[in-house]
Amino acid sequence: MSEESTTDEAASPRRTGYVALIGRPNAGKSTLMNQLIGQKLSIVTAKAQTTWQRVTGLRTSGNVQAVFLDTPGLLMAKDLLQKGMLEEALEAIREADVVVLLVDATDPLHDKEKAAIVEALSASSAQKFVVINKIDAATPEGIALAAHWAQTELGAEARGISALKGRGVEDLWAELVQALPEGPFLYPEDDVASAPVRFFVAEFIRETVFEQFREEIPYSIFAVIEEFREDQDPVYIQANLFTERNSQKRILIGDKGKAIRELGRVSREKIEEFIDRPIYLDLWIKVLPNWRRKRQLLGQLGLRVPSEDDDRG
Repeated sequence: MSEESTTDEAASPRRTGYVALIGRPNAGKSTLMNQLIGQKLSIVTAKAQTTWQRVTGLRTSGNVQAVFLDTPGLLMAKDLLQKGMLEEALEAIREADVVVLLVDATDPLHDKEKAAIVEALSASSAQKFVVINKIDAATPEGIALAAHWAQTELGAEARGISALKGRGVEDLWAELVQALPEGPFLYPEDDVASAPVRFFVAEFIRETVFEQFREEIPYSIFAVIEEFREDQDPVYIQANLFTERNSQKRILIGDKGKAIRELGRVSREKIEEFIDRPIYLDLWIKVLPNWRRKRQLLGQLGLRVPSEDDDRG
């Protein structure tokens, strides 16, 4: 770096702030955050509603630090778990300095979804960006429809990206940099996440459940790390998988333990790549009947417990 560029960087003020990534389930929020920070933190699967808790990713570049909040999708909540997820997303919108709304150009929004998004965005005075995702797979008509809605209903000019392929992502980053407020960094410059390692370990296990099992089972499973012994070689990790019914437990185990062995193998590979150390993964499956609909159990599992006035369901 030249002396002149070093001087320019030192003279420019630091910018930092929270950037909430919001949108309907499966709009590509997690994929976009992973692209923006250059590392896989948020789990990504083909199934919708994969993100259950807010995931914080950090990108520090020069005098800029963006704190990205990958949120659960804005959805029509049916049970306490989903109501807690929705509250997580709405809270991120209220806290953010910048809000990025992702719209899936391959799957048009329904009227109820549009109304819910407009209402959610009304809770924030932050600068808002509308990003049309999956432009590599969408039709020109689908892109134009999304852009028209953004302009007429939100008063925003949309920009197109492909989060999966990285197309347009750095151009979006350049715009976000200019929108961030001036201020000191909130995290050490080398950090890429705020959550502890065991949080991401549990998420990689849950991601593998989503990948390997069909229909309702992934939405009934939650992973909790009970032990994480970094002083051992290989690192010893004990994880509990909580499910709602004995029938689901039997499916997870599989014939003669085949399913859980494969689940453990794939999860172990992901975790080893993430922490760059060999691990011994000890998986246990436990049944917690109707845990998604019980306030006390949600709290015990470390999930967001929705406010008291949302106790229906």
